[in-house]
Amino acid sequence: MGNTNTGLSQRLEAFSTAVTRWTGSTAAFATAVSVVVVWALLGPVFGYSDTWQLVINTGTTVVTFLMVFLIQRTQNKDSLAIHIKLNEMVAALKGASNRMIDVESLSEHELRIIERHFAELAALSRQEGDISRSHSIDEARSRHDQKLEQQ
Repeated sequence: MGNTNTGLSQRLEAFSTAVTRWTGSTAAFATAVSVVVVWALLGPVFGYSDTWQLVINTGTTVVTFLMVFLIQRTQNKDSLAIHIKLNEMVAALKGASNRMIDVESLSEHELRIIERHFAELAALSRQEGDISRSHSIDEARSRHDQKLEQQ
């Protein structure tokens, strides 16, 4: 049973990827414009009836409903890819805080705490007068503490 679900999932992912690519194309936009133009031109033929209006309303509602999920899927996938790339860069960068790896999985409260730490880093950098001197919270605190001890 697991293989059936995996196969179905892979087919759905391939289909949604293809639809995503197509809907972002010039051909898709031209198709949408063409549908609206044809619908508008058929208005006089159908006497601008309620049914004529219902056709475009129903069509656009269904397309919008499906596109919301397709757009969210694409954003989720793109966001995940960006997070993975950023995690790789943080992990590989000498001097970078490994605490920043997978930071997106923290709660909003935890993210606010980290944001305050970076605000502190910015304040320490402004005090030094050279924003390029430190690049991590720990390093900035250590340098700041050393300066205070030397005074």
